[in-house]
Amino acid sequence: MLQTLGAVVLVGALLFALTGIWPPMVAVESASMEPHIDTGDMVVVSDVNRYVAAAADENGIVTRAGADGYTRFAEGGDVVVYMPPARRGLDSPIIHRVRFHVEEGENWYDRANPEFVGPGVDDCTELTNCPAPNAGYITKGDNNDEYDQANGIAPPVRSEWVRAKAQVRVPLLGWIRLLLAGKV
Repeated sequence: MLQTLGAVVLVGALLFALTGIWPPMVAVESASMEPHIDTGDMVVVSDVNRYVAAAADENGIVTRAGADGYTRFAEGGDVVVYMPPARRGLDSPIIHRVRFHVEEGENWYDRANPEFVGPGVDDCTELTNCPAPNAGYITKGDNNDEYDQANGIAPPVRSEWVRAKAQVRVPLLGWIRLLLAGKV
């Protein structure tokens, strides 16, 4: 029993040393990042400023728009774990890909991929969170039809809302955490 506890503590300490964050793993609750990250996967995450790529901005994040050959989970740009203030409490953080950065007041409609702004949206006045109510990142789940900011999941993601960057996917291991948390 003592050896098992020691091994668990050692693995936890090693993961914290490597990732710079606790907890160093998150369980994926939805299909929003499929096919690259599946429901029930466990994702090892790191502090945003750890393992910073050359294409990263001043916050340590690589956007898909500025990826310049950098990929995470088969596509350009970092996948981040973020928690907007409106979701605090019982809601889980969101794990989605960073598409591009906007400034406060920016009309980002012209920079957006028309496929991801929503049906019938033809300009900024028809787009949720446009002009941008604050500076931040436009994000989207790889399997979602719209940007998080277009469908109202969150306003542009402020850098301080980003808790971690996804680094490695461990298939199926997250089901254990989801079962224990009563989320399945």
